[in-house]
Amino acid sequence: MILNHHPGSIVGWDRFATPTDFDFSPLSQALKQPILLGLFLPIQAGGWSASTLPRTTDWSFEYNKALVLDAEALGFDLVFALSQWLPKGGYGGVFNGQALDSFVTTAALTSVTQKIMLISTIHVLYGPIHPLHLAKYGATVDHISGGRWGINVVTGHRAVEHEMFGWTRIEHDRRYELAAEFIEVLQRLWNDDENFSFEGKSSWKLCSAFVTPKPKYGRPVLVNATGSDAGISFAARYSDIVFITSPGGSDFMSAIELLPAHTERVKQAARDIGREVRTLLNPMVISRETERETWAYHDAIVAHADSDAPLGFSRFDSDAHAWKGRRGIDAPKRRAIGGNIEVIGTPEQVVEQFIQLKKAGVDGLQLSFFDFKKDLEFFGDRILPLMKQVGLRL
Repeated sequence: MILNHHPGSIVGWDRFATPTDFDFSPLSQALKQPILLGLFLPIQAGGWSASTLPRTTDWSFEYNKALVLDAEALGFDLVFALSQWLPKGGYGGVFNGQALDSFVTTAALTSVTQKIMLISTIHVLYGPIHPLHLAKYGATVDHISGGRWGINVVTGHRAVEHEMFGWTRIEHDRRYELAAEFIEVLQRLWNDDENFSFEGKSSWKLCSAFVTPKPKYGRPVLVNATGSDAGISFAARYSDIVFITSPGGSDFMSAIELLPAHTERVKQAARDIGREVRTLLNPMVISRETERETWAYHDAIVAHADSDAPLGFSRFDSDAHAWKGRRGIDAPKRRAIGGNIEVIGTPEQVVEQFIQLKKAGVDGLQLSFFDFKKDLEFFGDRILPLMKQVGLRL
């Protein structure tokens, strides 16, 4: 490895080892599965569904801890959750603003789990976080977890998030330039065996900085969610897993029509620079034993649509590209159901839809449910065995 320790110098991303360079890293082991299986934790009030239909879903640590332990027992590969900074009342309605911090929550869960990967969603561009802080914190959690921890890198698409920290929102593509600088500095701190000084385009600096311990497998797992050119370029250079949305909106058939070209675009961007990334999609799964029961459950959720929550989303300006052009995203039905796309049907029908998603280039499923505890239990009992039968899971 060639290192240059002059202030402002950055070693290229391709000089550093990643978790997939180690055969026995948790990420490498997970990637042996035909399709990755994740759970999108509901650490915020309302989970992912703007519906007032009674359910167990809760933002509390104990509830989410129980979900993670259940997911681990079922053989899930990873979990992560969103990170949000919102004023009093949140988005409104069931999304009333009560929310745990993703970083602290998933870091805490590393000490009570054994195999599942835990990904912390972290806004890297604003607030008190400094790359030296995160390098030290991250290396520590990496060791506590045995290499099972990672970062979902986000830059903040809502103006209100930046404003809460006293900033004006940074321009979209500029955010990715700064995030790239942040990640490259992290990699230097995680790999260098000498002090490292740095002064770049951002407001933070390092002078003779050094971090121990070094991560067990080169660096923690890196994830980012994107749909823009700048975001895909960032993902191609740095991420192991790219969290994507469906360009066609939540309707399953629209998603299947447009996802193949979208997933190929993301993967080709990485191949063009000699890397490989995996895509991860967030389906909202609604399933019961029969079609009649399934659609009765669906209709009950929609019948209790929370009319206040959609207004909150429109109140806070966003420049996220991943959601542009999606059909019907603000419709009450869509908000009531939630998720990136809807996967609705009997266990057999759900598995068939999962097969279609895999054929469309989706490498992993980050599942959401309406009633997380009960629906995850149903998934483990009825859907997961069918996934194994058809070869989606080992």
